[in-house]
Amino acid sequence: MTAQNCLEMLREIKDVAFATVDETGLPQIRIVDVMLIEHGKLFFCTARGKDFYRQLMCSPNVAVTGMNRQYQMVRLNGIAKKLAEQKKWIDRIFDENPSMNTVYPGESRYILEPFCIDNGEIEFFDLGVSPISRQSFSLDNSAEVYKGFHITETCIGCGKCRKVCPQQCIAKGKPYKIRHEHCLHCGLCAEQCPTNSIVKEVQL
Repeated sequence: MTAQNCLEMLREIKDVAFATVDETGLPQIRIVDVMLIEHGKLFFCTARGKDFYRQLMCSPNVAVTGMNRQYQMVRLNGIAKKLAEQKKWIDRIFDENPSMNTVYPGESRYILEPFCIDNGEIEFFDLGVSPISRQSFSLDNSAEVYKGFHITETCIGCGKCRKVCPQQCIAKGKPYKIRHEHCLHCGLCAEQCPTNSIVKEVQL
């Protein structure tokens, strides 16, 4: 799995959830079509009269997520950039998505503005396998962000975390080690640790 594979999965799902924040700071979410994937970029569009457009112009930070029929989920956090050469990109989007012609026939298509996301973090999460599988990627080749739980050197090796882990993704050692590619991030191990040796962190 790669970042490009994840973007292509979102294009295959096509109707995915886009989350933004409105002018009052409240979260807003809607289903938006992924119109095009090209060279590590995700393209979409929206009409200038929509609340979605106004929110993107006020704060371009977006979260995108979709799940396919195999229970594989992709989550993308990034910044939406409005594209120059509006008519060129809208024509390209309509060429790739001909059903758009019935929604915005003729010249009405140019009420739409094109955007792309070419940066941010991607997470792939597969619930269709056992143990579950997760991977993280950087869309723009920036430093990868690690999330989840970490077992520190104060671990006494009692094994309580390993016994309660629903995915059995904790390995024996000094200290014990969490296999992050299978971790649910549920926190049960941290709650059961008698020495508080398991901490949640975000590490660059």
